[in-house]
Amino acid sequence: VTNKELDKIIADIADKNKLTLAELKVKIAATGSSYERYRQMLRDDVILSRYREREVEGKIKISDAEIDNFIIERNRAVAGGGLSRSAPAANGEPEEIDVAQIFIPADASAGAGAQAQAKKKAEVLLREARGDVDFLQLGAMAAKDNPKIKFQELGYRTPDRLPQLFYEAIRNTGSGQVANAVVKSPAGYHVLKVLDRRALAVGAAQVPQATPQDETSSVPKNIKVTQTLSRHILLRSRAGLSDQDAERRLAGYRDQVRAKTADFGDLAKKYSEDGSAANGGNLGWMGPGDLVPEFDQAMNRLQIGEVSNPVKTEFGWHLIQVLERREAELTVEKQRQFARAAIRERKFEQAYQDWLREIRDTATVKIINADDPASSPR
Repeated sequence: VTNKELDKIIADIADKNKLTLAELKVKIAATGSSYERYRQMLRDDVILSRYREREVEGKIKISDAEIDNFIIERNRAVAGGGLSRSAPAANGEPEEIDVAQIFIPADASAGAGAQAQAKKKAEVLLREARGDVDFLQLGAMAAKDNPKIKFQELGYRTPDRLPQLFYEAIRNTGSGQVANAVVKSPAGYHVLKVLDRRALAVGAAQVPQATPQDETSSVPKNIKVTQTLSRHILLRSRAGLSDQDAERRLAGYRDQVRAKTADFGDLAKKYSEDGSAANGGNLGWMGPGDLVPEFDQAMNRLQIGEVSNPVKTEFGWHLIQVLERREAELTVEKQRQFARAAIRERKFEQAYQDWLREIRDTATVKIINADDPASSPR
């Protein structure tokens, strides 16, 4: 990463936060850090991101045939044919499943003792989750007690977008229920809960029934989907703004809008740190898969005009308001974009685990004896 590239990144950060470079430096100093340390942190982040993109994402290959097959399978499911990895809802329609997990890491490099300890912890959490305990609170507390334990809500996903191990574990699990057993993956142990199951937001009658000709054709049909018009206020994750502060600020904006003492669009123009701020936070019409799962899930739960609670995503913290919904045609090109993203997401975890395994297999460790100068690195 060159100094010029780093200067541009920092200038963009300052601009998005409506700060001059001098003001940004003051903000950084107020956190107890230094500008030099901040630059190095950003440099490390960029290097890691590029390395990961090259080494992991570069290994993921998606062919046109895979995309065509994904779309055909999806359209067959919507038309009533069902996906090969799909459990229809009680009414027989294809569905989306909202799953949350508590993840206890223990990959192949962990010793037998660590594996046993992780498994025992997962089984304890499973028993507690199956009792009269709020799963979200249980996950949050477990993550707080042990930073290595992660709690994650995956958001609404069709069965083909869930890890195979997850789907097999919750195939027959109803809404609000916890999976019967702990799931073991190459990365560790997972305790799963189905938060909700709902019919896929695509009308079955609006998609032609698949025929043998459709299955051999590389040109899928246009389909109808539910699109949502929404706007948001984004507070980006950054130095000087903790999660607690961001959540508190957005909760304040939410209360103002609900009390009708402020307009959502005006607040977005004034406080949002997203490019949509100039347009009152308006994101335009968005369909299934257009937004990150956490945002999509929160948005889909809102009624028209309703304002969400603060929502955390990889971009920061959001406050969301739904303005309108409509049925719209999803073009073939849009379907292909969605299919590529879904396939990439499905393949990424395996590619990442393969990459970690390669690193472990090729890594060397040198034991340095502090009392022996000859063993010190030169």
